[in-house]
Amino acid sequence: MNLAGKVFIFIGPPGAGKGSLSSLCVKQFGWLQISTGNLCRKHIAEQTKIGKEIDLIIKSGKLINDDLITFMVFEWFSENAHKATGIIFDGYPRTVAQAEAFDVMIKIKFPSVKTRVVLFEITDTMVIDRLCSRYVCQNPECQAVYSHSSDLNAISTEAMVCALCSGSLGRREDDSEVAVRKRLDIYHRHEQQLLDFYKKNEIDIIKLDASKQLQQVFEDFVQIVGD
Repeated sequence: MNLAGKVFIFIGPPGAGKGSLSSLCVKQFGWLQISTGNLCRKHIAEQTKIGKEIDLIIKSGKLINDDLITFMVFEWFSENAHKATGIIFDGYPRTVAQAEAFDVMIKIKFPSVKTRVVLFEITDTMVIDRLCSRYVCQNPECQAVYSHSSDLNAISTEAMVCALCSGSLGRREDDSEVAVRKRLDIYHRHEQQLLDFYKKNEIDIIKLDASKQLQQVFEDFVQIVGD
């Protein structure tokens, strides 16, 4: 199975399992993952200039602007792309403007690499159930996800300590039901526009049933892309 040098764009609502599948791919294949959500939280935790700006935007319930997100992605890409045999973009691009900027970047940095889009299909009801029962490691370098929801292949949170780094577990402010519904509304507003962009540019779109157990989603993914 030759997966080296490929770039995958994971598209799906919050709680669809994009981060969990990314982590498995990183572990199994040695790929690199860029999560704009994790990048944002890292900047916020470190109280960088960008982090303070992002924190204010999130607390006001608005969508972080394209220029700010794109700057963070380009910065990460410039520092890490040379290390990768495969890259997963988790949560980016979220808008057509971001997708256009990303397409230009890939053509410049990876002119011979084929970009493939992976669409995580899942109902809003299941997303809400997952996120409202989710706990996350508070260590900004880890951010492992745990849950009482069995469909997430979860580990018990009784000790409230991360099994990977011993960091404390906690809830994210944006994992309340009200916040999740707002995030879903924003996601759905942009999803079809993104898919139309990729179809227009003849970029492969892989569909995954994200309602399945994580291991099954991983096996489905490997079967489809392992060419």
